[in-house]
Amino acid sequence: MSSRKVNANGLAMHVEERGEGPLILLAHGFPETSHAWRHQLAALAAAGFHAVAPDMRGYGETESPSEINRYSTLDLVGDLVGLLDSLERENAILVGNDWGSTIAWQAALLRPDRFKGVVAIGVPMMDNPPVPPTTLFPETPDARFYLLHFQEPGVAEAELERDIEATLRKILFAASRDAGPRQPGDDTPNPFSMVARDCGLLGPLPMPARLPAWLSEADLARYVAAFARSGFRGGLNYYRNLDANWNYQRALAGLKVQVPALYMVGEQDVGLSIPGMQEVIASMPRLVPELRKSVTIADCGHWAPQEKPDEVTAAILDFARSIHSGT
Repeated sequence: MSSRKVNANGLAMHVEERGEGPLILLAHGFPETSHAWRHQLAALAAAGFHAVAPDMRGYGETESPSEINRYSTLDLVGDLVGLLDSLERENAILVGNDWGSTIAWQAALLRPDRFKGVVAIGVPMMDNPPVPPTTLFPETPDARFYLLHFQEPGVAEAELERDIEATLRKILFAASRDAGPRQPGDDTPNPFSMVARDCGLLGPLPMPARLPAWLSEADLARYVAAFARSGFRGGLNYYRNLDANWNYQRALAGLKVQVPALYMVGEQDVGLSIPGMQEVIASMPRLVPELRKSVTIADCGHWAPQEKPDEVTAAILDFARSIHSGT
């Protein structure tokens, strides 16, 4: 594996890369880094592709601007376009998980000349809602949706950075298949759900007696070191731009993703427990007319590239080969 720093969109960006051939970019989510794609980097390179996974803006060894408004999806798409320029590549297939999927959809929507195929894991392409998203999230006197919990600068940072190792152990476990089955209305602790005002996001989450089989102590140590360096502020700032993103996306009303696309989601992904999510996934062809397939990965939670690396890699490779063969 090769690691280096490149200039992307005026940002010092750390990337992990491997292999030669057609380019596949891999965009991670929250709370992850480029290390989330460790399995795909090796396998895609072995299959004849140039695989590149950046630490996204605000994460790991990539620069973290201090201003909240510099974490909009326009900034993040700009980073990926800038990365293509730094790599001196005209275009790429773009793969994302979690927040990386949101960015990948927007990149494909805005720059189909640079991103000729998109693979999104977990997060489907969605319509812009009729009102700012933070006005739609549930809130009670005792609890509020986690996206609202993340809005006030400093609040979530203080909680998540108090013990970074414990934070990552809890969140990575709780959103994985190992935490138990996910059904609408179940009470399995979920880091991406309602947050009680008296105990925060982490309070109800179990501390696993041991790490899941897909996450070694060495892998966790990599994540802990990365967040000890960057903190959580950069990643949280993505959430703090939800309403700003909604505002600019009104100018894109009616625009569709016109490049080939593949969607994957873990059967036990915590996002599927959100009411209406299955209907959103089923309606995606209206927004993504070139959607080739929607795949549900059995016995898999939110961290599909890590929990089920072979299945995810095989699906990416089938899709990428079809793009390059013109089929």
